[in-house]
Amino acid sequence: MITKFITSVSTTFSPFNARSGKTARSFLALLPPNARQNMKIDVEMLPRAAPSAPSASAKPEPAAVLLLGFKDGKQMSLDLEKLKIKDVQEEVDRHSRLLARQEELTGN
Repeated sequence: MITKFITSVSTTFSPFNARSGKTARSFLALLPPNARQNMKIDVEMLPRAAPSAPSASAKPEPAAVLLLGFKDGKQMSLDLEKLKIKDVQEEVDRHSRLLARQEELTGN
């Protein structure tokens, strides 16, 4: 996974949810050891009693979310309830390859 162009990572997940919790933990484990020096990382774990999807609001927000910020200013919001780790990697790599290509063409 290309993490060179990621500037911020923010995630909210329940460690007790088998699917979304594993995806979030796997993504965080894929970050390089010096990630905290290069990017802002914010992790919020939901309590066990937190519902997986609130039903009170008209447009429910997913309980497990991964928010990514890139060097070009793009903000990416990924629903970890629906995506597996491979899907998250594909989305991140797709945008990172685009940024790498732009950097290569500008000669930076």
